Amino acid sequence: MTEVAEQFTESRAGEVTRIAHWIDGQRVEGKSGRSGPVYNPAVGIQTGEVDFASTQEVDRAVQTAQRAFESWRSVSLSRRTELFFRIRELVHDHSEEIARFLTLEHGKVLSDAKGEVARGLEVIEYCCGIPELLKGGFSEQASTGIDVYSIRQPLGVVAGITPFNFPAMVPMWMWAPAIACGNAFVLKPSEKDPSASVFTAELLKEAGLPDGVFNVVHGDKVAVDAILEHRGIAAVSFVGSTPIARYVYETGTANGKRVQALGGAKNHMIVLPDADIDMAADAAVSAGYGSAGERCMAVSLLVAVGHAADDLVGAIKERLPKVRVGDGMDPESEMGPLVTREHRDKVASYIDRGREEGATVVADGRETAPESDGFYLGVSLLDDVKPEMDVYKDEIFGPVLGITRVDTYDEAVRLVNENPYGNGVAIFTRDGGVARQFQFDVKAGMVGVNVPIPVPVAYYSFGGWKSSLFGDLHIYGPEGIQFYTRGKVVTSRWPDPATSKVDLGFPQTR
Repeated sequence: MTEVAEQFTESRAGEVTRIAHWIDGQRVEGKSGRSGPVYNPAVGIQTGEVDFASTQEVDRAVQTAQRAFESWRSVSLSRRTELFFRIRELVHDHSEEIARFLTLEHGKVLSDAKGEVARGLEVIEYCCGIPELLKGGFSEQASTGIDVYSIRQPLGVVAGITPFNFPAMVPMWMWAPAIACGNAFVLKPSEKDPSASVFTAELLKEAGLPDGVFNVVHGDKVAVDAILEHRGIAAVSFVGSTPIARYVYETGTANGKRVQALGGAKNHMIVLPDADIDMAADAAVSAGYGSAGERCMAVSLLVAVGHAADDLVGAIKERLPKVRVGDGMDPESEMGPLVTREHRDKVASYIDRGREEGATVVADGRETAPESDGFYLGVSLLDDVKPEMDVYKDEIFGPVLGITRVDTYDEAVRLVNENPYGNGVAIFTRDGGVARQFQFDVKAGMVGVNVPIPVPVAYYSFGGWKSSLFGDLHIYGPEGIQFYTRGKVVTSRWPDPATSKVDLGFPQTR
């Protein structure tokens, strides 16, 4: 068991564990004098105290990464591939330990945490093919005796700023392609559940990654601003809320960085009259309440078309009492607590707000939440939600599912396209022609047909449109490789010395 895992296990006995930074291949305790609490949301008890980095500590991590980059970028693709296969095996072998970190700090049920690690592992596996992914193009004899070819090279030091809802998977989406491409990486994970990132750093060191190539600094806005303003960082990847994504994009680009900033979402699931209602209801409950709704790809709005509405509401209502809410470490639990007490209370306030705005409260999760000091909220369902309501417009980010009723397919599509977010969308129907038209019509980055959460597999890229993405490139997959590299075109000639001569004219290609 690693040092981080040992300390984390011991903290379960009631001791508050100090969570330090990871710089140059070792744990480094913070010197800023600032820190933040980490809780077990299932019981409402503080289990950790995470160091917050100062600007100087972020600079130390960046300088360490800069030194490491100089040699790491020269490591051959075959050696990087060998290393990534070892990383893949270690993450796979320790996946349950990583999942336990997630459950004990985030609150999601252990099965969901294991699924998160598995989806992150897919991106690591994709990066095992980095020699193929970095292949360039070659044109022989572009002009007489001249060849032209393209290559992709790493940027240098790059950084990732990641959210609380996927403390292992989203960092893997960033550091795996970044490091595979030859960059050095500085990670600023969420201060709410940071332990998985330091544990991962230990695994990377065990796999043989050179010290300094992967670093972890914890913190708040001070650390974020230090990353966005640091001249030694070439690119920043971010996942979080739309207001912060906009701030990260504007601040990072103003400081000369390449930025991809993935923001919030209000994902619609359209259910047509011909849909399989049982399938749609199962999908809505799973996608709306899984991980307590704390997912940027969660379905938060059902758009029921025509006579599908009453049957759909009835089918969902039947399923709600069967959703078992409890401690994520309990194998019987299907939905855990929310990440903090403050967030739980904010999400719960939308139930009253919806009622005040005219929505029908079909299920109030406060009435079914377990009696506990944990940060629980049961599943909630609001019917008759209208586009002008806050419960429609806001990203609630919790187990509150809204239903909007419309008469036609065109109305449903208009709701999706007029929404400022454009992350994911789904349609449930038996009509293949309608489904094909829908993927053509809808303005969103990821589309599901009878699939409620259309997160792409690792060899495609993840990302939305509109206010769900700031920047040009999506995360992981082919666009992730493109984001963490830049192109270079080489024009070469190896003439016979006997025929060499000075030519001051414009280069000719004929």
